[in-house]
Amino acid sequence: MKHAQELRIIPLQFEKEIQPGDSLVREVVSALRRTKTAFRPCDILVVKHKIVSKLEGQIVDLAKIEPSRSSQKWAQQYGLDARVIELALTQGRRIVRRKCGVLITETRHGFVCANSGVDVSNVDGGRHALLLPDNPDRSAARLHRDLKKHLNLLIPVIITDTFGRPWREGLTEVAIGIAGMKALHDYRGCRDPHGYPLRASVDAVADQLACAAGLVCGKLNRVPACIIRGFAYEPGRGTARDLIRPARTDLFR
Repeated sequence: MKHAQELRIIPLQFEKEIQPGDSLVREVVSALRRTKTAFRPCDILVVKHKIVSKLEGQIVDLAKIEPSRSSQKWAQQYGLDARVIELALTQGRRIVRRKCGVLITETRHGFVCANSGVDVSNVDGGRHALLLPDNPDRSAARLHRDLKKHLNLLIPVIITDTFGRPWREGLTEVAIGIAGMKALHDYRGCRDPHGYPLRASVDAVADQLACAAGLVCGKLNRVPACIIRGFAYEPGRGTARDLIRPARTDLFR
């Protein structure tokens, strides 16, 4: 019989605001030293996407965005910023839903989310907007390699963003970039304690860990990263793309 796992979530506070060109691994190592914390084997590093987007220069000056008439009309109707709407449309590859002031798109990464992930919170008061990382899986893989180089430890990395959900109120964290671990845990073929064979149970463990990290990182806590300790992840070449349901099996497209 397997015993339940005890998990710890350890916050990592950075000393300064991340700027384009900064070294994320150096900021992580510095935060560890300040708090007298050290990675242990089997730890997982979870990082909010905003610091990744900032250091990669995924920042857009909204003053340079010229919204179309359609975006202006939509924004005026619902009290929105037409420049953000226009930017969201350029970042999406299709509009999934546009109703009552809410714009849901599918990004070029394949994520379905509000405003193509374009965000103006926690940037500079609305003068600039932050885009998603160009390739979050690649960003996670780079940090995974840098941690191995600096610390000689294989630390899985999860990059997260905040998404809404169909049929559910409130926001939650999801994994948009993964390196060093499998994104899914497949229980199909196993039997439950009563001997019943599991046929459809595949857990999105990367999303579950992202949600757990969100309880510590929060929206206003100024905690851009954390360590999850005690979770028995499965090492491997997992990616956030593994979490995107193919169109052929998606009943809601």
